[in-house]
Amino acid sequence: MKRKAVLFLVIFVLAALCFWIFNPARSTDVAVIKPVYAPAVQAVYATGTVEAVRMVPISPKVAARLMSLEVDEGDHVIKGQLMAKLEDADLQQNVTEAQAQLDLAQKALERAQKLSRSGAISKEAFDQSQASYKTAEAALERSKAELSYLQLYAPEDGTVIRRDGEIGELASPITTANAGTPVFWINGGDQIRIETEVDEEDISLVKTGQVVVIAADAYPGQVFHGAVQSITPKGDPVARSYRVRVSVSEDSPLLVGMTAETNIITQEKDKALMVPATAVKEGHVLKISSGKAENAAVKTGIKTPDTIEILEGATESDAIAQNYDATLLNKGNLHPKGIEWNPDANKVK
Repeated sequence: MKRKAVLFLVIFVLAALCFWIFNPARSTDVAVIKPVYAPAVQAVYATGTVEAVRMVPISPKVAARLMSLEVDEGDHVIKGQLMAKLEDADLQQNVTEAQAQLDLAQKALERAQKLSRSGAISKEAFDQSQASYKTAEAALERSKAELSYLQLYAPEDGTVIRRDGEIGELASPITTANAGTPVFWINGGDQIRIETEVDEEDISLVKTGQVVVIAADAYPGQVFHGAVQSITPKGDPVARSYRVRVSVSEDSPLLVGMTAETNIITQEKDKALMVPATAVKEGHVLKISSGKAENAAVKTGIKTPDTIEILEGATESDAIAQNYDATLLNKGNLHPKGIEWNPDANKVK
């Protein structure tokens, strides 16, 4: 008798549990939100490096040792400004000797001119004296030119962004046969830009002229602005990305070589109907009404990491599941629980 009572109790508990689990009348709480109108910004994120628009190498035309450095990294130079001097003792001697040869040739020419006027020498002898003078003159000019190669001048206005030469080191010219090492690098015109790599899946959204929001670890809390300058027509098949260059204002404090985070603004609206990104799946949202879920098709617009714009298919009065869950379509007696949310659509990440 006692065993029958225990068995009956077990059966009763199991039946009650099954009824509770499978009872269609049991309600299910669902977190719902209402679409909200808010400003929306869609941006393509990419990291990049600040670079000089034009890097100008400064190196001698002949190999020689550095004797003095007149400028250093960070200095602003103007066109024609002396930047460095190289050892020139030998070439100075060449100039002195060439000047002496020219003086001698000039005296010989003057004598030949007097003798030619009196008919004392032939025309051929006079022409020879004249040719010797011109040869000596050209030799002096050549020696002076070679001497000038040992003084490095700024070819244009700019800022010295790198110096690789040290006093006493041998500076070599850059030729096709000899790579050499420039003594200085100048940021020609002091213009900088940012070179970024944009994923191929986002490149179709990027256009020249679009506004770019820039941040750098070197300047925490500060935001700079630029614009898309150019987009390379050929992508990198390995990295699956495209090079995008961003122009930067001339008064930007960013320095060549810095890492920068860029957000290319591809779309912007002052008023857009937004829902959480988690509420949308494959172009559908779940509208909760009368205890049931409706799988409603929607047309989407601007997308941010956290929110999505609804263009068609939902209104601000609809109760939409905060998280799309297809299992809700098979359930009844859904109990919507309103969730307050504030779409931070203005935040560019």
